[in-house]
Amino acid sequence: MIVVPESEIAGLIGRDACFEAVEQVFAAMSLGDAYNFPVIREAIGHADALYGFKSGFDRAGLALGLKSGGYWPGNEAKGMTNHQSTIFLFDADSGKVKAIVGGNLLTALRTAAASSVSIKHLAPKRAKVLGMIGAGHQSAFQMRAAVEQRQFERVIGWNFHPEMLVRLEETAGELGLPFQAVDLDQLGAEADVIISITSSFDPILKDAQVTGGTHIACMGTDTKGKQEVEAALIARATVFTDEVAQAISIGECQHAFAAGTKAENEIFEIGSVINGAHQGRRSDDEVTLFDGTGVGLQDLAVASAVVDLAVEKGVALEVVF
Repeated sequence: MIVVPESEIAGLIGRDACFEAVEQVFAAMSLGDAYNFPVIREAIGHADALYGFKSGFDRAGLALGLKSGGYWPGNEAKGMTNHQSTIFLFDADSGKVKAIVGGNLLTALRTAAASSVSIKHLAPKRAKVLGMIGAGHQSAFQMRAAVEQRQFERVIGWNFHPEMLVRLEETAGELGLPFQAVDLDQLGAEADVIISITSSFDPILKDAQVTGGTHIACMGTDTKGKQEVEAALIARATVFTDEVAQAISIGECQHAFAAGTKAENEIFEIGSVINGAHQGRRSDDEVTLFDGTGVGLQDLAVASAVVDLAVEKGVALEVVF
């Protein structure tokens, strides 16, 4: 069995490799070559934490396994990331455990890669303004991945706690982009691409606030009850997702679906755009939305890539198990 500890991940894989792995697995899902198993995600009644399992199997890449972990909201105050996870890979031919991989950084990278994939395939080609809703740990990963897909000229942002916007300002500065803190009306009116990455259970961005042709990547809703945007915005937008079944049950689409304003057959897999089966954005003034619920196959794809790199570079720990 191979062990790749969390401390080795940053030196093994970057955004490009994660983007490629995630884009490929989305395409495989749309072709029916890869599928996710039902998600288990529960409040454990301790430390206000959410804990669960995401798993699946990619027949094309023979990636079989699961990610175990969740969200501990008090961790940042302790100097740790709020998201804690570990990925387990198994041999598809025998079921024997193949690898254990640290999942914290990989979760951040694969989540950012997913929104970046959606921007590549769905955002207006001439997008110039990037809007960020949320300034937590994941926001910096999201911004760095997003700017690789379009020639953004500035970043605007909003957060529940304005004092945290310094993270967005510093990240934008590292990327050579000016940053401005704005209200949600201005953000919805000016941003060509909007990324929401919060843990909200109440809608933040309203339908009326989004004007013009915009692409929105909703990346924070992965649990029943969570919500980042008004259901009316979901109803109006052309919606894409990583997995439709997960989108209508625990994703951003759950509320519009429950209200009957967005039918299951009106939500499209991002993989179908990657494969060319769906044209994606149809016009410059269309509002497109990606419901990034986060699927287990994303984790397996990036973890498999990390294992291969760890072996290649001689940093994998081999344990008899």
